[in-house]
Amino acid sequence: MVKPKKYLGQHFLKDKNIAEKIVNALDSEQIKDVVEIGAGTGILTEFLLKKDFLLHIIEIDKESTDYLRQHFPELGNRLLNEDFLKFDLSNYFKNAIAVIGNFPYNISSQIVFKIIENRHIVKEAVGMFQKEVAERITAYPGNKTYGILSVLTQAYFETEYLFTVNETVFYPPPKVKSGVIRLVRKESEILHCDEILFKRIVKTGFNQRRKTLRNSLKSLTGNSLTKNELFDKRPEQLSYLQFVELTNLIDQSGIKTDSR
Repeated sequence: MVKPKKYLGQHFLKDKNIAEKIVNALDSEQIKDVVEIGAGTGILTEFLLKKDFLLHIIEIDKESTDYLRQHFPELGNRLLNEDFLKFDLSNYFKNAIAVIGNFPYNISSQIVFKIIENRHIVKEAVGMFQKEVAERITAYPGNKTYGILSVLTQAYFETEYLFTVNETVFYPPPKVKSGVIRLVRKESEILHCDEILFKRIVKTGFNQRRKTLRNSLKSLTGNSLTKNELFDKRPEQLSYLQFVELTNLIDQSGIKTDSR
């Protein structure tokens, strides 16, 4: 059996009913290639192989990779001992993919950002996160958990919180509950604004989330444009579309923001 490694954030799911429920949440009928991140001991793998997918696994842990190779020989060269965060998805996959996994808590936000960066190829993702992170990704404007991760994810993906998972179904049990969410890429892969400036505005705004945007974005706007009513709001009150509007206001003003 594979020994869970703390430095990799490994908590192996033991409950097969939950594993099957996670796999069934993957709704990409038009996608052939599915990538499982961090398969561990293969509890999701078992159910994924029963589906009509071409399953690929990216697993950083050599011990897990050896275990999976022994128990699921049908994976062949689609079982990769690689670091997902460093893996070049565009070079390896030529068609759209879906991503699934019981994501390690210590890199779960980085996995989401990697998915966003590769949205041209990742059409859907289903993942288990620390409950707090899952709620942050799917939070609506006005919610106290709504923040940078919420806006940047929802700009490109429809987000849905599916269900909560208790600590007792893992080995070793984590100290917090988990949440399973689904991301489905929106029809357009791009925003109708300068996307680099958009990210900078979102991050700058939320870094001082208690202030109105008039004050928190002063480093970008000076005293210009602040008569617009959007500047009277705090960042957690704005949807991603309003952040797009704000970005275009600042961009079209001619103010030098060094976004490019």
